Amino acid sequence: MGNNRVKLHPRDEIMQTMDRIYRYRMTTTSGGNLSIRDREGKIWISPARVDKGNLTRGDIVCVHSDGSVDGLHPPSSEFPFHQAIYGARPDVCAIVHAHPVALVAFSICRQTPDTKLFHQAHTVCSKVGFAPYACPGSQALGKSIAETFADGNDSVILENHGVVVGGNHLADAFQRFEAFEFAGKTLIKANHLGDVRFLDDSQLSEAANRGVEFESFEFTAATTHELELRKQLCDFVRRGCRQRLLISTEGSFSARVDSESFLITPTQRDRGQLQPEHMVLVCGDRREAGKLASRAARAHQAIYAKHPHVQAIVFAHPVNATAFSVTDTELDVRTIPESYVFLRDVKRVPYGVQYHGDGSIADYVSASNPAAVLQNDGVLVTGSTVLDAFDRLEVLESTAEAVINAKSIGTVSSMSDGVIDELRSEFNLK
Repeated sequence: MGNNRVKLHPRDEIMQTMDRIYRYRMTTTSGGNLSIRDREGKIWISPARVDKGNLTRGDIVCVHSDGSVDGLHPPSSEFPFHQAIYGARPDVCAIVHAHPVALVAFSICRQTPDTKLFHQAHTVCSKVGFAPYACPGSQALGKSIAETFADGNDSVILENHGVVVGGNHLADAFQRFEAFEFAGKTLIKANHLGDVRFLDDSQLSEAANRGVEFESFEFTAATTHELELRKQLCDFVRRGCRQRLLISTEGSFSARVDSESFLITPTQRDRGQLQPEHMVLVCGDRREAGKLASRAARAHQAIYAKHPHVQAIVFAHPVNATAFSVTDTELDVRTIPESYVFLRDVKRVPYGVQYHGDGSIADYVSASNPAAVLQNDGVLVTGSTVLDAFDRLEVLESTAEAVINAKSIGTVSSMSDGVIDELRSEFNLK
């Protein structure tokens, strides 16, 4: 998963990660716990009975290998299963346990989400398992979970309880946890629409093996225009993560710099932690030295080459719109005037077109069709500015959510051809 990890003290890593999980509403004030096993064998863990939305570094507890405890509070009551997992899996050095609503829904139905919805979720979540119920905080629960991890599972649903994931470090575990919950949410939404389509092994392999070859060039002084675009991309990617339009391991965002070059998000970096200097300048077949451009860079490049009006592009996986991408249900945006004016009719792109490298992905967007649904891979949105692309992404996701919600109420009524003609005339839509 992500590279270039910032080295922090375990207290700070746990505090910052718990804050992020809480802000993303993937746990409650009293729920969930995080831990890190350091190189000396000490286990750092969040405390028992302390507000998860207001942790300080001083709240984090250290449990030594001899069982002695340093800290202002007792360790989490779930410490026994953290300890048991570390005993069963020497490669696991960080654990996330929480009660995010989608995965809790699976836990109380005694099911595990099938992560073969899209390649990135399947790769990040790794092997998925299910641990039979035992009382929270008990040695029996520790044994149940540890045995499930010992079988090679990295993402584990706890029967009638929640989820536990492990990783090589806490950033790794967080990204796995986030991707697992995202897959769960998408499955739940998709089940409101129709039969869910999963990827087979050959499709997963096609996505995993795609690559982007660029020669590197040494970066020189940036123009003020480029510096502004770097900041805009960074700001909107991070906003997208806060609003759950993007997650830390998925999605790419770019902005045209001039007729020959564009800036794009890097691969293998946490989208929620990006800074302007992390954006990668791509010019023809070259990319900024010392950085890896998104693996979608060639698709972005093809769209810029064919459509001079496009100034910004985002590939993203917002939950509701992505639910349409994993079913055969068409996303009809002829619902309210704003949706149609911003998006027009949204095309559907067959699986894998964006990976082919022949530029054919550019055929699915245009001035009159600025957005598309990518089969089993989220959505593609273009814009005249970074703000315009992000705005359209928001409208697309809001529209998708409204349509899914409407289906639970009654029959969705689309605007008539006459209304559409009126909108085209009023807003000068081609």
